[in-house]
Amino acid sequence: MTQAVRTVRPETVRAWVDGWVISRGTPGPVREPWGLRVDVGLRDHLARHIVPAPTPATLRHLTAVVDTPGTWLKLCAPAEAVERWLPPSWVVQEPEFMMTAELEETPVAAPPGYTLAVTTRAGVTVARLLTHAGEMAARGQMAVAGATAVVDQVETAHHHRRRGLGTIVMKALAAHAAAGGAGTGVLVATPAGRSLYETLGWCVHTPMTAAVLTA
Repeated sequence: MTQAVRTVRPETVRAWVDGWVISRGTPGPVREPWGLRVDVGLRDHLARHIVPAPTPATLRHLTAVVDTPGTWLKLCAPAEAVERWLPPSWVVQEPEFMMTAELEETPVAAPPGYTLAVTTRAGVTVARLLTHAGEMAARGQMAVAGATAVVDQVETAHHHRRRGLGTIVMKALAAHAAAGGAGTGVLVATPAGRSLYETLGWCVHTPMTAAVLTA
């Protein structure tokens, strides 16, 4: 991994949150002293707190006042910088990376054996690659917040991997967003996703640490 980590821009974090809530159909974010709160409402993901600039004092306060299991923290910092300030009841998850890219409107075609379908409903655009039998091979979605397109839930079915389908989905979403006037893309990637996105010109904006309160 050769991309340099950039200084965190609060407006980038806010754009990601604004697009994420549209993509997931949750209530809008609520401002908190430490950042933003999203009330997700799922049994194992009741709420998430997004902290653009975590400090020891912020984390001590936040983990003292939040006591509901199933609450998540999304911290804009690598695990080694923040996990020492998290009590044992907060379980740190796999590393994540907030990434950004300039979007371009370029032609996209499905590879042989697949059909590309791009649809938009309630502000969420979904790109799907289907087999000729109608099986879902790969998909991803995005929502636009201002001039920023937030990419979310990109996945490829196990037996369709290593065929470049994720690349097609990403390019289809980027082209659709650019055609609609979005100039920048933002997403949060796993380590495996980061490898793919870097080949498409996406750069790490900040490492992210996710932690969930288990008890």
